[in-house]
Amino acid sequence: MKINTNLKALGVATTMLTGLVLGGSVTSYAANGGVYDSKAIIEFKPADNIITPPVDPTDPGNPGPIDPIDPTDPNGPKPGTPGPLSIDYASSLDFGKPKITSTNQVYKAKAQQFKKESRGDGPNYVQVTDSRGTEEGWSLQVKQDGQFKSTSGKLLTGAEITFNKAWVNTVSTSPKPSIAKSSFSLKPDGTGVAENIMSAKAGEGSGTYVLVFGDDNTAADSIELSVPGSTTKYAEKYATSLTWTLTDVPGQE
Repeated sequence: MKINTNLKALGVATTMLTGLVLGGSVTSYAANGGVYDSKAIIEFKPADNIITPPVDPTDPGNPGPIDPIDPTDPNGPKPGTPGPLSIDYASSLDFGKPKITSTNQVYKAKAQQFKKESRGDGPNYVQVTDSRGTEEGWSLQVKQDGQFKSTSGKLLTGAEITFNKAWVNTVSTSPKPSIAKSSFSLKPDGTGVAENIMSAKAGEGSGTYVLVFGDDNTAADSIELSVPGSTTKYAEKYATSLTWTLTDVPGQE
């Protein structure tokens, strides 16, 4: 009885083992190990509180720093406004030291100088950056804050600044601002009237843009100061200031 019982038990065990072996033989696996997908993400944010340095006006893709020189301030130009919609730089203008005359005269602003020795002189310019990441457009204006005034308070009556040969430059793939004046004059009457000079419509103007006055060859021949011969000139230094304003209003003529 014992032997038979053990044989029966052995038979059951053998049958179970056989079943396991047979079961394993029908299991299959994918030849290449299968396919699985993963993802990669990046989310850009507006460039808040970042100041964009001035770029080369005729070659904005040229690695900097370009370091433009301010002819009116030995300490250099003040920093641009912080982003994401910013005025990065605007040239100050030097019309030289001409002799007093009683005939009508037109004086030319000197070319923009740079600390980067290999650069040489270039055109005067104003630079703006839109890092909002929306392509909603913007508008740039400039006004003259009153007539040229001497150190003793005398006005240079009838004097007028005219900007010529203006053009837009950028390395951005966003469309250039479609509104840009190639020539304009400022009204120094103190009324606060601003001249709209460059404006991006919706779908334009994302990135850094420069409004350049002339090029490397015409840099010293693109901004003029006309002074009537009838105006009394004193042997003093005269000065005025320009206010550049950038707003988020798109496509302003």
